Amino acid sequence: MKSKPISLVLATFVALASRAQDTDLLKGVADTTPKKEYVYGAFKSTRVIMSHSIEMLRPGVLDFRILHRFGNVNQGISEFFGLDQATTRLGLDYGISNNLTVGIGRGTLKKEVDGFVKWRIIQQSTGPKSMPFSLVAVGGSTVVGAPWSDPARKNLFSSRLGYYGQAVIGRKFSERLTLQLSPILLHRNFVELAADPNDLFAAGFGGRLKLSKRVSLNVDYYYVVNQNDARTELHNPLSIGFDIETGGHVFQLHFTNAIGMNERAFLTETTNRWGKGEIQFGFNISRAFQIAKKKT
Repeated sequence: MKSKPISLVLATFVALASRAQDTDLLKGVADTTPKKEYVYGAFKSTRVIMSHSIEMLRPGVLDFRILHRFGNVNQGISEFFGLDQATTRLGLDYGISNNLTVGIGRGTLKKEVDGFVKWRIIQQSTGPKSMPFSLVAVGGSTVVGAPWSDPARKNLFSSRLGYYGQAVIGRKFSERLTLQLSPILLHRNFVELAADPNDLFAAGFGGRLKLSKRVSLNVDYYYVVNQNDARTELHNPLSIGFDIETGGHVFQLHFTNAIGMNERAFLTETTNRWGKGEIQFGFNISRAFQIAKKKT
């Protein structure tokens, strides 16, 4: 009878020792619980060519962007196939947070200043509660700085302003392929003709095909839905280019029929036609600087 308490103590001790041993063994086993992972690298840059991509700048990163576009290549040798002419845009974009980027730029075409705010609402992810796509909202404005074409007319500063709102919906299907749709609504306070709409709607399409570790093929296109039909000189902008990553730079070579380099300009002033060889060669350079301390 006296052995029962001793047996009970021994059994309890063995059970506790076994449990502790199992815990020690589990420490060496990897945690196989699925984790949510966000998808990055859909595009090399925050722009496809003309338009915003679903990519965002990291917090504290300042992106200095140089956009350079020559004249039409079909002008022949007298204009050195367009290389004698050029328009440029200089821009600064800054990542405030993982999901918020702001930017400002100034272009030589119509001496226009533009700015934007870009907010990522949804980010594509894998694992628990995954999302199959990314959703980004962009709001921006433009200010034309060129002298008025008719100084005798009563001209208001508000007539220089334009605004746009855009949704960018995209998905990185694989390491090689990314596609996105980007509907946009553009408002202009001033239009050239009475029949021109102040509110212009366009449907954008962008894509990236990775060709190698550092090179990708990009396509950027907009279909303007409600353009004034009488303006037969206006066409939908199409750009095709190659992204080349070289260290901290992203160097982009492209061909386009778009003359302007911001949303107001390329949606309302694209007078060139690909079918007539009215194509401009250009390049974009993006250089990112980490100017704020990275958050750990």
